[in-house]
Amino acid sequence: MAVQTSTGLSESRLTVVQRIQQLNWGLVLLIAVTACVGLTMLYSISEGTTETWVSRQLVRFGVGFLLMLIVAVVDIRFWLRAAFPLYGISLALLVAVEVVGTVGMGARRWIDLGPFQLQPSEIMKIALVLALARYFHGLAHDEIAWLRRLVAPTAMAIVPVALVLRQPDLGTALLLLIGAGAMFFLSGVRLRVLGAVAAAALAAIPVVWHYLRDYQRERILTFFDPERDPLGAGYHILQSKIALGSGGVFGKGLLQGTQSHLHFLPEMRTDFIFTMLAEEFGLVGALGLLTLYIFILTYAIAIALRSRSQFGRLLAMGIAATFFVYFCANIAMVTGLIPVVGAPLPLVSYGGTAMVTTLVGFGLVMSVHIHRDASLPRRAGAEEP
Repeated sequence: MAVQTSTGLSESRLTVVQRIQQLNWGLVLLIAVTACVGLTMLYSISEGTTETWVSRQLVRFGVGFLLMLIVAVVDIRFWLRAAFPLYGISLALLVAVEVVGTVGMGARRWIDLGPFQLQPSEIMKIALVLALARYFHGLAHDEIAWLRRLVAPTAMAIVPVALVLRQPDLGTALLLLIGAGAMFFLSGVRLRVLGAVAAAALAAIPVVWHYLRDYQRERILTFFDPERDPLGAGYHILQSKIALGSGGVFGKGLLQGTQSHLHFLPEMRTDFIFTMLAEEFGLVGALGLLTLYIFILTYAIAIALRSRSQFGRLLAMGIAATFFVYFCANIAMVTGLIPVVGAPLPLVSYGGTAMVTTLVGFGLVMSVHIHRDASLPRRAGAEEP
């Protein structure tokens, strides 16, 4: 059924130009500004040059930005139909990591494609949200309370989490699990069911502990007592806290960070880039980045609430929840609130797959915005509320 938009044209007849005009340009601007923060920090890490990390990241942002616009203007009905196939492709890529993946930093997480390395676990964080939104979109409201209806989405979440754990990547596996849990909650699964699952997860901790690698156990133990091994497992978080404190209110200035430029800070380009930001721009800079994140999150939630379709609402809210989980996990990690889990800071940390998939995710959010009045097909008996 063709739905009339605010422009008076049916959505099926909107041209690409008209869809681009309907983009949420406020959200686009916020995303671009946040990415510029990351490029500025990479410029500092590169000692004031753009020939290394900055130029590469700029190319990746450009590719991701173009893909974001393409994804945004594609009819949301296509993403509804493609949700399960895209999940299947992402799952196949995770399996491929086991067979042909390359090893780096003690883990097998990437597939070498020549010009770049693909990290399928980053793709899965978007594909899982897409597939779960598609599944719950097809259920009637009262069916969500049926336990047998939760078997399939539970399996859809557990299988990729198990594959990511095998890489091993405990941090990404936990974040995938939390993102899936957010989708269950947003879809209307009862709290007592979620509570039972959480209790089962807590009961499984001794089993999970048994299968953790030695360095993963050390990270967890170091979280409770960073001073137990200040030159080993506790070194990273202790140096991060020193850098955070030394930045003060206004910071030491661009290119003036001592902890970072004297190479005390680990993984400055990826996991600990927020620490470097706080050292060079202080509390003001750190709060400024948090403000950008909150505005982006607010835009995504507002788009979700305005969508007429259950699929659109769940998709936009799921992407927003995933974005929230990742930036909170990174900031909590570098400030010592949670163990070091290796979560990149969205739109800021250096990395190709993470940058592109984040932008594609926001492309899906903007597709929901453009097609917010679309009436999407659902299974018989599962009409839109």
